Amino acid sequence: MTVYPLTGVIRPYAWGSRTVIADLQGRPSPTEAPEAELWLGAHPGDPSTVDGVSLPTLIADNPKAHLGEQVVAEFGPRLPFLLKVLAADAPLSLQAHPSLDYAREAWARQEADPSLPKNYTDANHKPEMLVAITPFEALCGFRNPAAAADDLEAFGIPALAPVVAALRAGDLATAVKALLSWPDEDRAGLIEAVVAAGTSPLATELATFYPGDPGVLVALLLNHVHLQPGEAIWMPAGNLHAYLRGAGVELMAASDNVLRGGLTPKRVDVPELLQVLRFEVLDDPILRATEVASGILTWSVPVPDFVLYRIEVDGTRPPLEIPAEGPRLVLATEGDLFLGESIDGTPIELTRGDAAYAPADAGKLKIAGTGQAFIATVPA
Repeated sequence: MTVYPLTGVIRPYAWGSRTVIADLQGRPSPTEAPEAELWLGAHPGDPSTVDGVSLPTLIADNPKAHLGEQVVAEFGPRLPFLLKVLAADAPLSLQAHPSLDYAREAWARQEADPSLPKNYTDANHKPEMLVAITPFEALCGFRNPAAAADDLEAFGIPALAPVVAALRAGDLATAVKALLSWPDEDRAGLIEAVVAAGTSPLATELATFYPGDPGVLVALLLNHVHLQPGEAIWMPAGNLHAYLRGAGVELMAASDNVLRGGLTPKRVDVPELLQVLRFEVLDDPILRATEVASGILTWSVPVPDFVLYRIEVDGTRPPLEIPAEGPRLVLATEGDLFLGESIDGTPIELTRGDAAYAPADAGKLKIAGTGQAFIATVPA
């Protein structure tokens, strides 16, 4: 098989940027509507295309050739990961994702009982990672509950005393449940009091976007992360997180299972979210890169569904070999690159914003030229 140019799909969520994805792809900006995510993959929600043919259709013609026998044996005849460019100009929802076992059980229950809330779109987990390509802000994982208690106590709001006490005792579950379940008739006043205290710029900003939302309060229990380009965050099952602003390359298992707790106009299911959350302190939320070889970085995560590489070439050295042989999605983020061979035997040229798909049968691939690319694939 050969390497194919790949066309992704842009999702226009309201929180998206009007410049980032357009600038990446060399289109005029600002765009008329927000462009939040560029999807690259075979997810049925918005599959990419190869010469007008959807990637799932292409893979279905010969799964073992496209995916490799190991991927088909472990995940079935589907691409197990989804690559995105995410561009946020406003905060996203406070959310978490289920474990694989829980997703399977919850999906089975939902399928068996039509009266249950439709929280799950499939039976898969959705671990995900994001590598910043611009300065990026996010909330990721619970911080030290004693520090969070100090901040909440500093507001001087008597109604928060039970939450502060739970945090002092290290009981994150009780604190989170109390904040997310705060009576509707009292919540707006509580958030207004928090903003009026003037000690939390983060709460003030979130309340501007989502007035009266319980996520404004829960956000104060999370790590406020500032990423520089090349730094990453990792969101395993049960990790509570929310993206705030910036652009990044995001890689995840090919699922759309999201449990939301706030900071969104979308459906929120607090009881179900509490079922999947892991109430553990995350001391260092930043995931740092490791060098595989000269010019090749990766960010190690403990899942079999995906691995991400960043390759940089400068035109002065021999082509770099991609350290993977399964199905690969390639996204050029800088420069002018040449990848593998097309149907006529010539390399695929990728300039900034271009993408390509290489099936397992394409064998080992090399990248030449000058620039930078991200490669999503499965662990060897």
